[in-house]
Amino acid sequence: MNNKHELIYEGKAKKIFTHDDADKVKIEFKDDATAFNALKKEKFEGKGKLNCLISARIFEILIEKNIPTHFIQLENENTMIAKKIKVIPLEIVLRNTAYGSLCKQTTIKPGTSLSKPLIDIYLKNDELNDPLITKDRIKLMNILSSDDLELIINLTLKVNEILKSFFKNIQLQLVDFKLEYGYDLKNNILLGDEISPDNCRLWDLNQKNGTIVSLDKDRFRNDLGGLIEAYSEIHRRINNFLMPK
Repeated sequence: MNNKHELIYEGKAKKIFTHDDADKVKIEFKDDATAFNALKKEKFEGKGKLNCLISARIFEILIEKNIPTHFIQLENENTMIAKKIKVIPLEIVLRNTAYGSLCKQTTIKPGTSLSKPLIDIYLKNDELNDPLITKDRIKLMNILSSDDLELIINLTLKVNEILKSFFKNIQLQLVDFKLEYGYDLKNNILLGDEISPDNCRLWDLNQKNGTIVSLDKDRFRNDLGGLIEAYSEIHRRINNFLMPK
């Protein structure tokens, strides 16, 4: 990254730098993988590039469907240029199939198909371990207005419909995913962060006998191995599908 661009923020998987245009930022994707609130860490060469390229393609699909996002364009394979946003400290998780923490916290069995998408909202706070939060607590903490929360929930449901259908076309089941939003300089709500196998659970639909094959960060979380191979396969399928026939 050019020295004249200052580092604004460094997270677990990305670095955010200033841009020549004050309304924009540069987002550089790192090769680090973290799980369990960064208690587990490892570097995988090429992971940052894959997540950046996958996210860019998915943002393009969402923008075509009129979802407002922070994505502007790729600068290179590892870096995207995005609109500068003030991040809302909430993680919006949408679940189509029961898995992970939902099954640990309820009596629902893993792999259960949910009759309608479930939205869980978490407070984005590492010190508190990103706890599940209620609408009333969001209001109590004055994080955002009820109208803006409603807007975010409706956008998340729309994103789910678009992505579920897109992934099904490339033989992937969208189990669940996490989104983050923020306000741009004009106070519009935009979809931010990234959309990649780091924050989506994607199962391979090419499997027989109902075997679950994860092509996402669960390969790292659950010591399954083959993380880069899984991310590369998703990138390959997306590109093959989007390439002009």
